[in-house]
Amino acid sequence: MSHYTAQKINQTLDINGDLTKAAWQSATWSQRFVDMETGAPGLYDTRTAILWNDLYLYVALVAEDPFVEAHLTERDSIIFLENDLELLIDGGDCYYELEVNARNTIYEVFFIWRDAYQRGGRFDVPLFDVHHPQAMTFGGNHDRDGATFWYGTHPRGLRWAFLNYDLPGLKTAVQVDGTLNDNTDIDRGWSLEIAIPWQSLGWLANGRSLPPKNGDLWRMFLGRFQKVPVPGVKVQPHQAMVLTPHGVYDTHQPESWSEIVFQNE
Repeated sequence: MSHYTAQKINQTLDINGDLTKAAWQSATWSQRFVDMETGAPGLYDTRTAILWNDLYLYVALVAEDPFVEAHLTERDSIIFLENDLELLIDGGDCYYELEVNARNTIYEVFFIWRDAYQRGGRFDVPLFDVHHPQAMTFGGNHDRDGATFWYGTHPRGLRWAFLNYDLPGLKTAVQVDGTLNDNTDIDRGWSLEIAIPWQSLGWLANGRSLPPKNGDLWRMFLGRFQKVPVPGVKVQPHQAMVLTPHGVYDTHQPESWSEIVFQNE
């Protein structure tokens, strides 16, 4: 059973962060996001909706937040150090990560499983040059224990992480319902609207049609990281709120991501 069914629409959406437009009002919105590790209700209400047409994948997220805060403005800053909304898309032997803060500053990374990157193989192209200064190896969110320091905890081991990757044609927009970085009042929250051209997802299609056929299934991570203020603690913990829980505090578990079915009827 899928975790979410994305409905097809006939119009093209103007990406401006406004989720009051008719298409989003008539879309099916998810249940409240839950804690990624425990499955308990998230600290704040967070929901998502997904639409699509023949040209674009559309994703919307709305986040309750009484104190909307975002300071990073440089593209590809480490956005998850602040409060953010996230979309990751699985491609089997690879996956794509997008993080956005309430200033609409974005962070993108393209990951390729190291066991799938073969000399002369399909990923051995100039776009994914492992000698590029922004090509890193990555073991996941849990790679600090002695036994897993080098390889992480995932059964597939390491990934190549290409920090220099930019998804062609990506559009994002944010609207804040409140006053950004002003904690003297109570905000309602913020919303994120994303458009991704289907033709930009060729590396992730993994044999699937672009655009999808009716009933096609894709795995996606839809989540949010939110600081939980703890007095006297310099590095504040983040709660991870997600559409589908993982059972562990690790985003990079594609097999645990939400199953999104695309429907055109």
